[in-house]
Amino acid sequence: MASGTKEIHFEEHIENYLTNTVKEYHSISAALYDKDLCVIPNEIIAFVKDTQPKQYEALQKQYGTQVDTKIVENVAKNISKNKTLDVLRNGIKDRGEKLELAYFKPAHNKTPEHEVAYVKNRLAIVRQLKYSNRNNNSIDFVLFINGIPVVTAELKNALTGQNHHNAVKQYIQDREPKGEPFLEFKRCLVHFAVGTEKVLMATELKGRSTYFLPFNKGLVNENPNGFAVAYLWEDVWRKDSLMDLVQNFVSVQTDKEKIYNPATKKLEDKTSTKLLFPRFHQRRAVNRILEALKTDGTGKNYLVQHSAGSGKSNTITWLAYRLANFYQNYTDNKALYDSIIVVTDRRVLNKQIQDNIRQLDNTPGVVAYLDEKTTAQDLKQAIEEKKRIIITTIQKFPIISNVVTSFPDRKYAILIDEAHSSQSGEASRHMRKALSLEEAAEEEKDIKTIDEIIAEEISKKGQQPNISQFAFTATPKPKTLELFGTKVNGQITAFDEYTMEEAIREGFIKDVLKNYMSFKRYYKLVKRTEIDDKEYEKKKTVRVLGNYVDLQDHAIEKKARIIIEHFASQTQNEIQGQARAMLVTKSRLHAVRFKRKFDEIMQEMKLPYKALVAFSGTVKDEETGEDYTETSMNNLGGKIGIPEALKLPQNRILIVANKYQTGFDEPLLHTMFVDKKLGGANTVQTLSRLNRNRRGKDSTMILDFVNDPELVRADFQHFYGKNYMDEENETDPNSLYDVLNTIEGFNVYYDTEVEAFANVFFISKENMESIQPILNTISARFDHELEEEDKAAFKAAVQSFTKVYRFLSQIITFTDVELEKKYVFLAALLKKLPYTQSNLPLDVVNDIELDSYKIQHKFTTDLELESANGEDVGMKPGGPTQKPEDELDLLTKIIKVLNDTFGLELTEEDKVDFNRVKKNLYDNDELMAYFNKQNSKNNIKDKFDEVVDNEFLNFINTKLDFYNKMTDDKANAMFKTMLFNEFYNREVRGVRK
Repeated sequence: MASGTKEIHFEEHIENYLTNTVKEYHSISAALYDKDLCVIPNEIIAFVKDTQPKQYEALQKQYGTQVDTKIVENVAKNISKNKTLDVLRNGIKDRGEKLELAYFKPAHNKTPEHEVAYVKNRLAIVRQLKYSNRNNNSIDFVLFINGIPVVTAELKNALTGQNHHNAVKQYIQDREPKGEPFLEFKRCLVHFAVGTEKVLMATELKGRSTYFLPFNKGLVNENPNGFAVAYLWEDVWRKDSLMDLVQNFVSVQTDKEKIYNPATKKLEDKTSTKLLFPRFHQRRAVNRILEALKTDGTGKNYLVQHSAGSGKSNTITWLAYRLANFYQNYTDNKALYDSIIVVTDRRVLNKQIQDNIRQLDNTPGVVAYLDEKTTAQDLKQAIEEKKRIIITTIQKFPIISNVVTSFPDRKYAILIDEAHSSQSGEASRHMRKALSLEEAAEEEKDIKTIDEIIAEEISKKGQQPNISQFAFTATPKPKTLELFGTKVNGQITAFDEYTMEEAIREGFIKDVLKNYMSFKRYYKLVKRTEIDDKEYEKKKTVRVLGNYVDLQDHAIEKKARIIIEHFASQTQNEIQGQARAMLVTKSRLHAVRFKRKFDEIMQEMKLPYKALVAFSGTVKDEETGEDYTETSMNNLGGKIGIPEALKLPQNRILIVANKYQTGFDEPLLHTMFVDKKLGGANTVQTLSRLNRNRRGKDSTMILDFVNDPELVRADFQHFYGKNYMDEENETDPNSLYDVLNTIEGFNVYYDTEVEAFANVFFISKENMESIQPILNTISARFDHELEEEDKAAFKAAVQSFTKVYRFLSQIITFTDVELEKKYVFLAALLKKLPYTQSNLPLDVVNDIELDSYKIQHKFTTDLELESANGEDVGMKPGGPTQKPEDELDLLTKIIKVLNDTFGLELTEEDKVDFNRVKKNLYDNDELMAYFNKQNSKNNIKDKFDEVVDNEFLNFINTKLDFYNKMTDDKANAMFKTMLFNEFYNREVRGVRK
């Protein structure tokens, strides 16, 4: 490392490395730069003469002595019009001559002339470039390719007391792009703010609106041999890297979205264009994979664990594009893969990947984009036609099981967005079988035994030598690690990681665990006095009663009022008054009831906005006897979808039931209300809907009515760093035999029946109906000969076996024909076994009623996370243990346990009947009309007492205890006074609690 404490010494060190150590650049005086044309004329002409002498001579004959000037002016004009990226990639036309302005490294050795031309690219450094005709400003460091500027950098040496933040400030405050051609959008491809410890980058300068992204190797940039950020010039700025970035990474992305226009009060299509330059982890992941493939070839899996919001879709795009033209060896005659198949569940991402690849390579027919409207035939045709890149969904894989078996020599790369657990299921087995090599020629007529046929089936469903899989996720589950992870030194990890911790600490995403507000519900139940006390199963009854409480109108209203009042007082003021919120409910019925209650309260509060609801299918609410759909409840008229409608100012809260909890990116989401039990990766995926950054979004907020904050913190902690699995914790294949022994101990089927089933399933597939009698016989035996608890245990064991076998058959190369027979047999049998009706004691809700209820704020805190990695363990199936019988107890005793647990802090004010009185008083228009400043306080009080006494009479027949208590002279006077003061303060004096 060079000595020196000043900025100039930092510049000299970098320049010396690039020009003298690696000798890939040469230094040029800033005086040779043309401020009007924004290029270095001498460099352009030297490159053209050296690489394209015939074209230069042809132009010389036409332009004469003006040839150099005319060529440079034409280059500058094309850059102004089409921008730098287009000119470098596609060259220009000049009087019938095509001039290349850069040559890129060929993927193979079939074009030696390109190899020669590539070497002749002229990479230059200009220090202290004075770029302006309007002022004396200079930029510390500018990199040129053949005279065309591509990279700028402001450098700050920490030993002068400045760092990367000062460099950012300099770009924002002193590098005004208006009126400066050199700084205009898409002229230079990237601007780096470089300190000696950290690096940031931006692709567009726009004053105070400039957005810089982190560009670091990790949480801490470490380099024992010199500057911590030396990777920038020792790696990223090296010739091969810079040319590769221009050729294969930098791209223009056009985003189309619906934006609300306050002037027209309508949603309007807004198109925005941005220049994509890969962040360090994106470029690293792609390049590391390509490097590994040079050694690995096909047949291996790779897991990329990149945090939510870290640009996975762009990383997938770049990788797919590179793989489509990747040669394992420089001397190979053909690319490694015949087709790249991108699998995603997100329609928006499908389109985005397609558009981005088209921008990188606009050759017609390169991409086959198969959306939800396309058919199996479209997919079949795309594979048969050897489309280079095929974009589809995981749901479409089973339908192509037999499409590619006629192509024994083809190789495939599978890119999977958000590698969910579905990747370990039957759809994934079908996919592997569909894309597997058919070792035997089609015309081979040898008759195989059933065991040979089954062995072939097994081999097709495991990891295939002609398939490489690349999985992308922010929250890898243990199965994902085992399926796609890389084993190094006895530990399975992701191949490349950009962790949640890194993304949060770099400020790239929000830490959603800041401002975590925890609530607790308290309630008291009573048994109806006219109902006899009966015995119920304790655990099941507690579950039913808890759900009963949460569905009560009183409970829904209490939560709804907390939510709406919090939104109206706090959330609606966030993000310059544009903030949105989401309520996550535990069921579709809960969502329906919350939506109805929200409508009622928002109307009462005269709020200028309402809530939307999202759930699938139709929900019948026995309370009203009506059917509900999200379409009927939202009343959007079918013109726009829910995500677009949420952008309208009249829709500010989204109530969801199992929708929009993953893959929903709305940066305006600021607050989440949680009324659903979360756990594991689902916790992270759901709450991470809030983590997207946008201008003016300084914070997030979570109000949780259900979950233990410590468990939420633990879920996030598990995925905060890198996830790994020690070798000894992998799923043990031998555990399958233990489960199978348990299953066969029930004597539900015989081996002869399994054999008969296998002979049809694997050999006589055209006669599949003949397996039905076999399954029907076994199903009847199961139903008649097993006790209820044995039925449950048998089913649990079969589910465990099929789940684990389905998973293991993809990752290990063991061939046990008997296991495969039992797997397909048991998977089919499971579907035929009689459905066990839920024996939950639902009738218990007719015997009880809710006496008291309240929601209490416990605390608001920041849930702190620590720097640590998350350890995983594989599946541990084993034999299912007999579930202990649910203990029986009297309903009164079960209620007492619940009340002792949840009713300790309740007071008279929390009584449901007490609150019902209050609600009825507020709904009494005649009474409320008395509350005005023209009436005396005593006059209002007299009317109030009269109405309250009438209200109590409503309870004389149904709630005698409550009536007697509330009409007791002392209690009655205290109650009326307290309640009157609340009404008077609110309605007359305008004082609200």
